[in-house]
Amino acid sequence: MTGAPDTAAPLVLAHDIAGSGPLLVLIHGITENRAAWDPIDLTADFEVLRVDVRGHGRSPVQAPFDPLTLAADVHATVEAVRPGVVPIVVGHSMGGVIATAYGSKYPAAAIINIDQALALGDMQKQVKSMEPLLKSPLFPVLVAQLFRSMKGVLPPEENKRLKKMRTPRREVVLGVWEPMLTQTPEELADTVDETVAVPEDVPYLVIAGLDPGPEYGEWLRGRIPNLTYEVWQKTHYPHLVEPERFVARVKEFAAAAGE
Repeated sequence: MTGAPDTAAPLVLAHDIAGSGPLLVLIHGITENRAAWDPIDLTADFEVLRVDVRGHGRSPVQAPFDPLTLAADVHATVEAVRPGVVPIVVGHSMGGVIATAYGSKYPAAAIINIDQALALGDMQKQVKSMEPLLKSPLFPVLVAQLFRSMKGVLPPEENKRLKKMRTPRREVVLGVWEPMLTQTPEELADTVDETVAVPEDVPYLVIAGLDPGPEYGEWLRGRIPNLTYEVWQKTHYPHLVEPERFVARVKEFAAAAGE
């Protein structure tokens, strides 16, 4: 997550679209691309728009990388392909931050955040401790170690697929994490509050794998009242460990959101 958005014009991102039904946007995690969603097929019930976030996949590597700018890119892409349509927005990891920022700034039918905690105090301490390595030749080794530490019960073949896909770009990772490196804890808290300002009438589902604990759930509910919070398998990729369960849950949540 980063601080105040730059004045850069939004980008129409590299994307693909398939299926029919309500528009559903899928946003991948850091260093990955839209192919991360390949095991998830929602096209029988939704028109699915998958994007490559700025700095990832086939989209331009172009600063800035703050969540409001990245959300603006997603919105520009939605408007380019389906003008005026209000989507369901689903994000994993970094994509969960972007989906949340989208909901805070643009009309959304519902938001689904997969395993991305938004209270960043502890993560800030971790990122600052890693800063020398992030800026050293060991950067790719560090990124690989971080993903190994989060895989949990992810099947080996799926872990191998994601590992092959990842493209760690130092400027992008540092850009996404810039506020945790440069802001005071108080400034970061203000940045988070701006990003999580999702309207009360927008249903918001968290599917956690690496659960931050009950105190985090209480913190998040104080900021996003229309919250459903679930803990699945112990992994950063609960949707890929149980893809059929995930597809069914998205359909159920979307149907309830539309009532």
